[in-house]
Amino acid sequence: MRTLKTRLTSLFLALLTGAIGLAQEESNSQAYWVHEDVVKPSKVADYESVCKELTDNLKKHDIQEISTIVTNTEDDRYLWVSPITSMADIDKPVFATLKEKMGPQTFENIFNRMDECYDIEQDYIIHLDKAMSYMPEGITQTPEGENYRKFFYFHITPSNRSVVRKNMEAITNLFASKGSKFYYRVYKSGFGTRGEFYMVAAAAKNSTDYSAKVTANNELLGDEWPKLYNELRSNLLKFEVFTGSMRPEMAYSPSK
Repeated sequence: MRTLKTRLTSLFLALLTGAIGLAQEESNSQAYWVHEDVVKPSKVADYESVCKELTDNLKKHDIQEISTIVTNTEDDRYLWVSPITSMADIDKPVFATLKEKMGPQTFENIFNRMDECYDIEQDYIIHLDKAMSYMPEGITQTPEGENYRKFFYFHITPSNRSVVRKNMEAITNLFASKGSKFYYRVYKSGFGTRGEFYMVAAAAKNSTDYSAKVTANNELLGDEWPKLYNELRSNLLKFEVFTGSMRPEMAYSPSK
């Protein structure tokens, strides 16, 4: 988290800067830079305290170079998700102004304390697929009042990516045709991810609300839903699901 910066060479930056912008325009997607901290269980409280302190300082000094939402999963991974227009955004010194305004010593103190909370951090790119997502009332990553999350990872291989995409498109079409109220966003893995996958994010108020949404959706979709879902599952390399929560108190957007 100290630099929020991947270790990319100039060559990769040059090659991929334009590629992301072109891909977003052609595929109706949005790229996001994810910085992930794998926090030690014994350090979760300390980590969250330091992160809130960081967010407070971003707000206090009205830092314009960074905008991020934050989510954490039940296995103590904290994901800082920021929209980007090109790979060049990753190479920008997003904390330079904050360091100047806070003073180097105070600034370093925050990140030194944060570094003590984890041994693993990683950066990668994911792409929101707007066409395959199902949010007919408008796509948003942060539906109001719904901070509970389920993250479904559908791991695929180069040889089956096309059939899996067709499976997922069929599911989205089914939801739309039935007027489902179970909304979700679909993300595709990008540069720096561990393998290739689609990630589906679904929001709810809490676990009870999520279960009620699932039950209502299953009843609405009928027998066609398990048939399509089982077909999708049969084509996957691996399937994973994680429960998480959005952390609005740690998120930050600059004032305009």
